[in-house]
Amino acid sequence: MPRPKPVTIVALSNNMQTISRRARFFRLETSSMSEAVAPAPHPALPFREALLAILGIALVNMLVALDQTVVSTALPSIVSELKGFEYYAWVATSYLLASVVTVPIFGRLGDYFGRKPFIVAAVVIFVLASVLCGMANNMRFLVGARALQGFGGGMMVGTAFASIPDLFPDPRARVRWQVVMAAAYGIGTAAGPSLGGFLSQHYGWRSTFFINLPVGVASLYFITRYLPAFKATSSGRISLDIGGAASIAVGLGSLQMLVEGLPETGLSGANLRLLVLILLSVGALLWCERRASHPILPLDLFHHPDIVRLFALSVLSGFVMFSLIFFAPLLLQGGFDVSPQLAGLLATPLAAFIAVGSIINTQIVTRLKQPTLILTIGFTLMLCACLGTAATFRYTGHWLIEISMIAGGTGLGFVLNNMNIFVQDLAGPKRFGITTALMQSTRMVGGMLGTSLIGTLVTHNYAAGVSATLKQLAGPVLAERWGTRFDDPQILVDAAAQTRLLSDLASTGLSGTDLLEACRAILVGSIHIGLLITAVAGLAAVFIVRKLRHIVLHRKPEMALGD
Repeated sequence: MPRPKPVTIVALSNNMQTISRRARFFRLETSSMSEAVAPAPHPALPFREALLAILGIALVNMLVALDQTVVSTALPSIVSELKGFEYYAWVATSYLLASVVTVPIFGRLGDYFGRKPFIVAAVVIFVLASVLCGMANNMRFLVGARALQGFGGGMMVGTAFASIPDLFPDPRARVRWQVVMAAAYGIGTAAGPSLGGFLSQHYGWRSTFFINLPVGVASLYFITRYLPAFKATSSGRISLDIGGAASIAVGLGSLQMLVEGLPETGLSGANLRLLVLILLSVGALLWCERRASHPILPLDLFHHPDIVRLFALSVLSGFVMFSLIFFAPLLLQGGFDVSPQLAGLLATPLAAFIAVGSIINTQIVTRLKQPTLILTIGFTLMLCACLGTAATFRYTGHWLIEISMIAGGTGLGFVLNNMNIFVQDLAGPKRFGITTALMQSTRMVGGMLGTSLIGTLVTHNYAAGVSATLKQLAGPVLAERWGTRFDDPQILVDAAAQTRLLSDLASTGLSGTDLLEACRAILVGSIHIGLLITAVAGLAAVFIVRKLRHIVLHRKPEMALGD
C-alpha cells in the first residue's frame, strides 16, 4: 500500500491542531454567551483611510509617551518655582495612579459600547488637563491636574490600542501596521527628555504641558474624521459591573501606593493596611465577577494557559524595560560622572530602536512557523542588554553601553507589539479591549515592581557601602558627621551640591574628591547587582515563552477564537 504524501500528513496535522485548539477553548466561548456578540469581520479599509486612521491612534500613543518623558525633565524647574517639594513624587504618582486604575475599566467598556467615543473623550480630557497643568499656581493644583491627565491617559491606552485589531482583523496585517505605533512611541520617548530640557530652559516649564495641545488636536482630527465607529452589538441590555470596576480601582490603586511606599517606609502600618486592602479587593473582585452578567474582568480568560503566560510575560517585559530606562541614566550620570546631555544621548537607542525592532519584526514574524520564536529572540536581546549594561564600567568606553541599549530597544520592538497581537488573537474580538488593556496594565505593574525592587536594593546597598567606606577613610567620628551628606545618591548627579560639599570638606582636611569617587564606585556596584536581578527576570521570560503552545499567525482571521 503506498504511503501518503507528506503534504497530506501536514494538512491532516494542521486540521487536527485546529480542532484540538477550538475544542480546548469551547468552555471559554460558551461561558461568554451573555456578553456582547462579536461583530462580523470588518471589510479591509483602503490603504489611505487605514493609514490616516492608525495615524490618529499613533498620535495618541505619542501623546502619552511624550508627556511622561517631557514632564519628568521639567520637574526640578517646576518645584523650584511652585515650591512644595513634599509633592514632588506625587506629580508622577498621581498620573500613574489614575491611569493604572482606568486602563482595564475603559478597555472593557470599549468592548461593550465601541471604542471611538471613549478615545475622543480621552483626548479631550487629556488636552484640557494639560492646559490646567500649565496654568497651575501651586503644587497641590498641579497634582490634581496630573491625576485628571492620568485619567484621560488611561482611557486612551485602554481603548486606542484595542482599536487596531478592529481596523485589521487579520493578525498578519496587524503586525505590519503596528510599526506605525512603535515609531510613534519611539519618537515620543526618545525626543521627550531633550525636548523637555529645551522647552524648560528657553520657554519655561509650563510649555512642557502646552506642547500636548498641537499633538492632541492633530490626533483628535484624524480620529474623529478617519477612525471608523465600530460598535459591538449586544444580546440584550448591558448591565454595568460597578462592583467589579470599583474592586479593580481600589486594588490597583492600593498596589500602586504600596509599591511607592515600600522603598521609603518598609512594612509600616500604613503599608500593611494597603496590603490588606489589596487582598480584600481581590476577594471582592472574584465575588463580583462570578455574579455579573457583563463582568469588567472575565475570569474565564484566566482558564486559558497561554493568555496567563502572556500576562506574565507582560509583567516581566515591564520589569526589564523600566529598570533599564530608569537605572541606565543613573549609572551613567551618577556612576560614570557623564553630563546629563551625554547620558541622554547614550540612553536614546533604547527608545529609538523599539521602532527599528518593530520594522525588522514585520519582515520576520509572519514567515515563522512558530511565531513565538520572535519572543524568544526579543527577550534574549533584553537579557543581553541587562548583562551588557551590568558589565559596563567607566574604563570600558561608551561602545558597550550603546550596544546594550540597541539590543534592549530591538528586543522590546520584537516583544511588545507581538504580545498584544498574540493575546488579541487568542481571546477573540469580544475581548479585544479587556485583553489589550490588561497587557498594558500588567506591563505597568511590572515596571512599578521593577523600579521599586531594584531601587530599594540600590539605595540600601549604596547606603551600607558608603557608611563602611566613610568609616574606613575618615574614621567613625567624621563618618557619623558627614554620612548624611553622602547617603543619598542624588549628591552624585547634583553639581551644585557637590561643589558645596567639597568646599565644606576642605576645611576638615578630608579629600572630598576621593570620597565622591569611592561613592561612585559603590553606586556602580549597586546598580550592577540590580541589573543582574533584572537579567534573571529576562531569563525567566525566555523559559516562559517556550511553554506557549497555541500561537498561530498563518491562518485566516475568521478562525480566531471568539468569532
